[in-house]
Amino acid sequence: MEKPARPQNEAARLETLRALEVLDTQSEERFDRLTRLARHLFRVPIALVSLVDDERQWFKSCDGLEVSETPREVSFCGHAILQDEILLVPDATKDERFHDNPLVADDPSIRFYAGYPLRAPNGHKLGTLCLIDREPRALGVEELAILEDLGQMAQNELVSLELATTDPLTGLSNRRGFELIAGKAVAVCRRLERPVTLLYFDLNGFKQINDTLGHREGDRILIEVSRRLSENFRDSDVVARLGGDEFCVLLSAISREDVEVPLHRLESDLAKLTEDDPSRKALSFSVGKVEFDPDQHSSLNDLLHEADQRMYEHKRRTAR
Repeated sequence: MEKPARPQNEAARLETLRALEVLDTQSEERFDRLTRLARHLFRVPIALVSLVDDERQWFKSCDGLEVSETPREVSFCGHAILQDEILLVPDATKDERFHDNPLVADDPSIRFYAGYPLRAPNGHKLGTLCLIDREPRALGVEELAILEDLGQMAQNELVSLELATTDPLTGLSNRRGFELIAGKAVAVCRRLERPVTLLYFDLNGFKQINDTLGHREGDRILIEVSRRLSENFRDSDVVARLGGDEFCVLLSAISREDVEVPLHRLESDLAKLTEDDPSRKALSFSVGKVEFDPDQHSSLNDLLHEADQRMYEHKRRTAR
């Protein structure tokens, strides 16, 4: 049996998946109707909307199977998210990757599998809409097109979930998305006694950019700032746009000294954003930096509130 490899962007992929806050939720008719339709159209005993988590594949919708999840290491969907097109396995017993897989050798005795990879707007593949049969079979061109159509419908339903936690302009987490991800990160670091630092950013002079150059140019600057924030901090750091020209980054398991390195890089990068036009003032930011202290911060909101206050203190000092 060949265990599925992990995508190169695995950390970011998992962050996107978990930001949806869909794992381990109740069944929903909008997904169930797709698996029912797929099962009916293709006359297969099993159809699934499967999401590939860190160590498991979990079924948001499962028509024809009694379990709600299986280990990722034996999953067909773990292989499907590694490619762009439909993963088609006509006869699993003749496929070197799956012939001795326990899902093939034992119940549910998979022989045929077809999985359409479900993508988030940022391109990360989150799982599949898949068909399973206990008999070998093939799909024709028209059937593959139908599966793709159904897969895109399932993908659109997942997108509608993501839009509630993603800033549409920059693609970063919005405030709700940040609170969902960062709250869990703080809780984990607290249990493991790992350090956590929150950085709260506000762009200096951004209102003047909007007033003099227009909102279109302002939006371009916000997109560029978002990109540089993502590039200068680690994949494991939680980067978000809270609204307007305010951003934040939650850094976990990092020393106080190491926090300064990406901050200095970011400062230099933002200054370069406007240096090509001498009529513009170099873009800069004010930042509030707070280390999580369980004796002082009972929640993520406490941390955000203190970081916000420190950001304004920094802005007042630098304005003098």
